[in-house]
Amino acid sequence: MSTITTKDGTTIFYKDGGKGQPVVFSHGWPLSSDAWDAQMVFIGQQGYRVIAHDRRSHGRSDQTWDGNHMDQYADDLAELFETLDLRDAVLVGHSTGGGEVTHYVGRHGTSRIAKVVLLGAVPPLMLKTEANPGGLPIEVFDGIRKGTFDNRAQFYKDLASPFYGYNRQGATLSEGIRDSFWLQGMMGGLKGQLDCIREFSEVDYTEALKAIDVPTLIVHGEDDQIVPIGAAAMMSSKIVPGAILKVYPGAPHGLAQTHQDQFNADLLAFIRS
Repeated sequence: MSTITTKDGTTIFYKDGGKGQPVVFSHGWPLSSDAWDAQMVFIGQQGYRVIAHDRRSHGRSDQTWDGNHMDQYADDLAELFETLDLRDAVLVGHSTGGGEVTHYVGRHGTSRIAKVVLLGAVPPLMLKTEANPGGLPIEVFDGIRKGTFDNRAQFYKDLASPFYGYNRQGATLSEGIRDSFWLQGMMGGLKGQLDCIREFSEVDYTEALKAIDVPTLIVHGEDDQIVPIGAAAMMSSKIVPGAILKVYPGAPHGLAQTHQDQFNADLLAFIRS
């Protein structure tokens, strides 16, 4: 296993394969770097170095009591960049990982970054406020907290259905993908996963989005039931200068799996552009 130890003594697991320009992936909640396997293999086979880490308290990284917040997530990612001396990297973030990628740029800039990809990403703000009427009410996130705390094993099994759109009429359920979602979620620590709910729901990434000054691709599923497109990609694409927006008709939140070939092709085309 490849790991780094951060300044606060936390062990962060990461995968690192291939050679060439680095493409760095940041996963969603409550998953791990395994969620990117198909993208990493595909992009790696096209002549790129592919890297993905397990966020602290997720996957195979340490289950920390403290530090489960977006400032620390971004700093952990920065330490990974510095330890591996990554430069001219394409930074790809899904869902909460999109928040991490955006916050990384806000805190550490783009001196090591060539391009950014936000997939089903939570920025600019998921929470409904007076200034953000298109967001989701706090009761939605309180429900996620309660479900995770009361019986996360069952909650994660149930959550996979809207995550991948399996609850929609005509959808083809993949038991394997649903089981993989559950397994990845259960690998993480409860305390850290609970803490992370605030980070993907209540953190405002607007100013960090404004700091993105490299080519940016924003991809979102039109039928995303986890991060609704209106308050997310539609808003982010107006904030990030020159951002390219791609909307997948009828696609769910987990489109990197359900629309794997389409997303892989779009990702590669953007990296090469």
